[in-house]
Amino acid sequence: MSVKPADSRHTPVMQQYLAIKAEHPDILLFYRMGDFYELFFDDARRAAELLEITLTARGQSAGEPIPMAGVPYHAVDTYLARLLQKGESVALCEQMGDPASSRGPVERKVTRILTPGTLTDEALLDGPRENLLVAIHRQGPQTGIAGLELASGRYFCLQCEDDEALQGELERLRPAEILLAEQAPVPPGIERHGALRRVMPWLFDLDASRRALCEHFATRDLASFGVEALPLGIAAAGCLLHYARDTQRTALPHILDLHHQAISSSVILDAATRRNLEITTSLAGSPAATLAGIMDRTATPMGSRLLRRWLQRPQRDRGLIENRQQVVAELQILDADRLRKTLRQIGDLERILSRLALGSARPRDLAQLRRALETLPDLHGLLGQCQAPRLLKLLAQAPPQPQLLELLSRALIENPPMLIRDGGVIAPGYNRQLDELRALSDQSETFLAELEQREKKRTGLNNLRLGYNRVHGYYIEISRGQSDRAPADYVRRQTLKAAERFITPELKTFEDRVLSARERALSLERRLYATLLDDLREHLGALQAGAAAIAELDVLANFAERALALELNPPQLTDTPGIHISAGRHLVVEQALDHAFTANDVLLDDPARLLIITGPNMGGKSTLMRQTALIVLLAHSGSYVPAQSARIGPVDRIFTRIGAGDDLAGGRSTFMVEMTETATILRNATADSLVLLDEIGRGTGTYDGLSLAWATAVELATRIHAYTLFASHYFELTGLPGHYPEIANWHMEVREHRGQVVFLYQLREGPANRSYGLQVAALAGVPKEVLERAHGILAQLERQARDPEPQSEAVQPGLFEAPAPAALLEQLLAVDPDSLSPREALETLYALKTLLENDLGHP
Repeated sequence: MSVKPADSRHTPVMQQYLAIKAEHPDILLFYRMGDFYELFFDDARRAAELLEITLTARGQSAGEPIPMAGVPYHAVDTYLARLLQKGESVALCEQMGDPASSRGPVERKVTRILTPGTLTDEALLDGPRENLLVAIHRQGPQTGIAGLELASGRYFCLQCEDDEALQGELERLRPAEILLAEQAPVPPGIERHGALRRVMPWLFDLDASRRALCEHFATRDLASFGVEALPLGIAAAGCLLHYARDTQRTALPHILDLHHQAISSSVILDAATRRNLEITTSLAGSPAATLAGIMDRTATPMGSRLLRRWLQRPQRDRGLIENRQQVVAELQILDADRLRKTLRQIGDLERILSRLALGSARPRDLAQLRRALETLPDLHGLLGQCQAPRLLKLLAQAPPQPQLLELLSRALIENPPMLIRDGGVIAPGYNRQLDELRALSDQSETFLAELEQREKKRTGLNNLRLGYNRVHGYYIEISRGQSDRAPADYVRRQTLKAAERFITPELKTFEDRVLSARERALSLERRLYATLLDDLREHLGALQAGAAAIAELDVLANFAERALALELNPPQLTDTPGIHISAGRHLVVEQALDHAFTANDVLLDDPARLLIITGPNMGGKSTLMRQTALIVLLAHSGSYVPAQSARIGPVDRIFTRIGAGDDLAGGRSTFMVEMTETATILRNATADSLVLLDEIGRGTGTYDGLSLAWATAVELATRIHAYTLFASHYFELTGLPGHYPEIANWHMEVREHRGQVVFLYQLREGPANRSYGLQVAALAGVPKEVLERAHGILAQLERQARDPEPQSEAVQPGLFEAPAPAALLEQLLAVDPDSLSPREALETLYALKTLLENDLGHP
């Protein structure tokens, strides 16, 4: 239905609604009508569909029924959460005036806009995970990214040089909502992430953004933030600030800093690597089967969020990493259970302080803040003997706050209700006027009991009773059968099916006095609560610094607990190149096993920086590669690692090419995905990069795939000189170490017993002697008749390799198109090289080499 706000055919209430809705045309408007939030017209239809609630009608406007859907205000959080999870945004329109005293429609206005990336309410958030709002501003190949978690005040920006870096950062941040200018091209891969919101292009204006940021931080320029060299990042940060202010309809005092997240300061992981390593999200969708799932035993939600940030952004600053290790070492000797119990009392202080800053803190938020302040002296006492410099600095950032604790202890009752709306939050003795008003209200119980006994005696009606409801106030209730015996001074107030309700002059006088006292007490209590929030906001900066320190302490205490529980050891980070891991393990796989994990050594050092790893599927090649990357990642996060020992030289990036599937949305085949990821590695890897490659070339023909695998291995080993684990089923590659000292052969050990393959999962030097493909197929449940046929074909192929005779009649014509080795050799020698393309020449040379070395026995 097309409607106009000023259309006089609509009722005054509908005109008011339409005027407000016109300001928010693209989002759902929750319009407060008494005890319900109601939605009308297209909003009602959409909400009814998304929430699976009843679509009805509310009267008529302009001669037509008005579609309407509604939800109770007291249960609105449940419905909001469902809408926000579906990527919807909601404008909350509240009643600002008093319906009883309003002439015409009560005043209403939008007090808050809820979007997927701007949530702060505890009921709408997932404690262990960040809820990030991200803005993207592109200019040529470069992209500025700014991120804001409104629920904590964390605000940062960075700049990416190309789409590959952008995708890696989006995979790291996993935003809930992304802001992009209208008409701006959509960056590749963005569809995997949060709800996309188009905003006006002028929000990304650099000069306007710079002015807005300087105004917010009360600075002359942005030099002290270290972001001046990031014009695209500044533009994106300005857009975020404007959007957040617009949705919250208030200032944002808890945003105290704008951090520059320099990509070069961390070990870089591209999007594919983050997915393959299953750091915080598993490929199978199980949160427990991730690195974070195994490593997270933090005591607070804010510690859990920080742990995930550390794992997703491992640092290269060796001094920072060693400081973290020192704290972990000291915390290991403390009473871990007592420390966890103490930290758990602090709760999600970070988000509580954000709600305090935004004026939306509830009484129980303040009660939790009081509990956190009560805990700080215990925390200092527990850690008082520690000497690690980083730990001492953290304790200094979170000192006890006796004055604030005393204020909250005086102001709040022990267990306050959820909301301030109905009062009962401020403690007795905090305000004398409030105590007097409450006393007057409390005395009503005694007065009413006495009045009821007097009236029973006066009227002789023993069933008479006094009551109260919010609509009609105080009343005297008499059954219908006795109502004719009511005294003359009883004035009828309400008629029910089985009773009559009356009021007397004495009761009316009491009602006016008591209700006035209650209303004044509630109004005063709300004012006192607002003043308390203002008083606490004056200490916001110090409290936020303390919350950040406690979150870091929680992560480091978690690292100490995990080191003891999982038998982790401190890694040694050094400036000397090389990766030496002794008895390394894969934490996630290890926890899933019901038997001991087989640990393995990995040595990547000069001269052999590339290890070709052969062996059957299910033999442990992929696990070995992933565990090597995860050990390096954990080491750069400041954690101990699952290895007997680990010495790790400089590492700038980790690349993985492990497993792939079709990218149907992007129109890319499995092989195209594989080659795209391989190209990214070859373009960006350096001598300090760790590269994991699994089965390069398997998505195409044998010669094509083998040629690509061969060339890729040689490139990584000889020109790039990266630390590389190169798993392959191409046994032809095992000849490379004879030509390149930078390459070495290793294999996953397997034994065959009575036709059954036994996986030992042990890495051994040298190449594998066979692939055991048919044995693995049998384990997978391939039908027996297929396996028997495969064994016959395999035997014939092996005979042909030894004795190149014409193809047997037993093999169906056309099953194998390649000629026997001797015939193929004649064909290859007869080829005119000048008639071949470069690719055909490469394939021909490689086929000739394979025949000479393997099939015909010539070196």
